[in-house]
Amino acid sequence: MSPSTSPRFFTKREVARHSTPDSCWVLLGTRVYDVTAFLRMHPGGEALIRSRSGKDVSREMEGPPHRHSENARRWMEQYYIGELDRDSGAEEAQTLRERKQTSDQTDGKTAEKTKLDEDEDEDENSPYSRCSSVDLDKDLVDWTKPLAWQVGHLGEKYDAWVHQPVDRPIRLFGNPFMEASTKTSWYWVPVVWLPIVFYFSWYCLTTLAEGTTRIDVTSDLSIPVHKYMFVPLFMFGWFLWSFMEYCIHRFVFHMKPPAHNYYLITLHFLLHGQHHKSPFDGSRLVFPPGVASIAVVSFYMIVCKILPEILGISVFVGGLCGYVVYDMIHYYLHYGSPKRGSYMYGLKAYHVKHHFEHQRAGFGITTTFWDHPFNTVIPDEKF
Repeated sequence: MSPSTSPRFFTKREVARHSTPDSCWVLLGTRVYDVTAFLRMHPGGEALIRSRSGKDVSREMEGPPHRHSENARRWMEQYYIGELDRDSGAEEAQTLRERKQTSDQTDGKTAEKTKLDEDEDEDENSPYSRCSSVDLDKDLVDWTKPLAWQVGHLGEKYDAWVHQPVDRPIRLFGNPFMEASTKTSWYWVPVVWLPIVFYFSWYCLTTLAEGTTRIDVTSDLSIPVHKYMFVPLFMFGWFLWSFMEYCIHRFVFHMKPPAHNYYLITLHFLLHGQHHKSPFDGSRLVFPPGVASIAVVSFYMIVCKILPEILGISVFVGGLCGYVVYDMIHYYLHYGSPKRGSYMYGLKAYHVKHHFEHQRAGFGITTTFWDHPFNTVIPDEKF
C-alpha cells in the first residue's frame, strides 16, 4: 500500500476468513498484513504462519524464542493492506468505506483509486502486486529506472541500503539483452552441468581402470593410481569447492566497498549486493551462465595445471558437482518448505538469518562447516 493511500478497514471476521494457503492474513496490533506471498519464504516454515493466520502475531515478533530483526519488521511492512476496525460491525465497517469513498470523490481521488483497484485485480499474480510501493521521496534510488548505474552514487549510504532487503524484482540494466544475461532459471544449472559431470566421471573411471595412470615421484620412481582413487579425488574436489565458495562469499561478495569508489560499489552490487537487496528474486538465485562458465573453466585450468591431467579432471568433476548441488540447495533454501525439525529446515532458518540480521557472518548454504573454523557461526535460535 502506498504511503499516500488512505488505509482500508477490516473487521475481525473479514481477517479471520483469510486463513488458507491462497490468502493468508495476520495482525500486528491493529495493522492488517497479507502475508500470502511470504508463506514459502518464511524460515520457520509455511505451517508456522498459517497456524497464526487471522491472529495477532505481536508476541511472536517480539519473541521468545526468536525476536525478529529490524529488517524483518521492515520487510513485513511491504505486506500491509489496512487497519482492523475493532469497534464496528460489518455494516459499520461498510459505512466507513462508503464515507471514505465519498471523501475521495470530494478530493478528486476516486479515479486514481479505481485505477489502482483495477490494476490490483488484473495483476493479482504479479510480483509487484505483493509489494508496497516505493516512496521515491524517501528511498535512495529511483526504482522506475535500472539500478546498476544508480547504486554507485550512494557512497557511504550504500552498505546500509543494500542490506535492507525488499520483496520486489530488481532491474539492473535498461538494455533487454544485458538484463536477460543476468537471469537464469534454476533448472538450467542441472540441465547444462550434470551431463558434463556424468561424462567426465565416466571418462576418469574408464581411464583409471586401464591401469596405465602413474604419478612420477622421481625419475626412477612412479606410483600407480588405482581406479578406486576416483572417489577420494572426487570428494576432495567437492571439499575444495566448498572452501572456495566460502572464501569468495565472505571476502569478495561481502567486502565493504570504499564509499568514494563508484565502480567498486557498482561491481559489488552486480556480483552479490543485488541478491541481498532482493533475496527472493528467483531469477537471480543461481549464477548467470556467463559467470558460471568463467568460474568452471577457471577451476578446471587451475586443478589440471597443478595435478596430472586425469587426476585434475577427477578433482574438477567433484568440484563441479559440488557447485551444482550448492546452487540447487541455495534455491531451495529461499523457496522450499522443508519439514520442521529436518536438516534442511535448520539450514533454511540459518541462511535466511544471514539475509535479515547477520549479513557479515554465517554463510551456510550447503553446510555450516566452514563457519566454525572461521568463527562466523550465527547464534542458535529456535523458530
